[in-house]
Amino acid sequence: MQNGLFQKLQYVNAYRKNRQELANYVLSHPNLFEELLNHCFEADADTAFKSCWILEFVCKEKLNWILPHIDYFLINIKHLNHDSAIRPCAKICELLCIEYFKNSPSKIKDSLNKNHLEQLSEINFDWLINDEKVATKAYAMQSLYLLGKKIDWIHPELKKVLGQGFSSHSAAYKARARHILNKL
Repeated sequence: MQNGLFQKLQYVNAYRKNRQELANYVLSHPNLFEELLNHCFEADADTAFKSCWILEFVCKEKLNWILPHIDYFLINIKHLNHDSAIRPCAKICELLCIEYFKNSPSKIKDSLNKNHLEQLSEINFDWLINDEKVATKAYAMQSLYLLGKKIDWIHPELKKVLGQGFSSHSAAYKARARHILNKL
């Protein structure tokens, strides 16, 4: 028999209010975070992407909670193949990068090592190059722009990839790409 979190995940839908309610439940029961994270990478696509939705909302409030599980998260997000699971994980990667590159001290900055940053770079370039939705690509662009402040080879590659893909993408992609290219 499955426990309460799994049962609650079965009833989550795409409505923001519904997702926020379950995120609030996890936020008030921190011991459920690891279980939620594990559900993100289950074979059952419905449970996985619903879990990723909730994980994004939880990480927006308590990003540090992912730190003890960062290796597990980075290894497993490479294997996600459902758009509804990839987009929230791309957002979490962007949140990690934003926090890492803030000028103020943070646990994120202290916890992410060179290997983590390289993994984030690889994952985000994969999302940018592969056939992903625009939101995922937009989060990847921002993450890569930030990572390029620390890893020398990223900005030249990012500029090249954005330039090559510019003509074949949507207006939303072009707008974000133009924004990033102007910063480079």
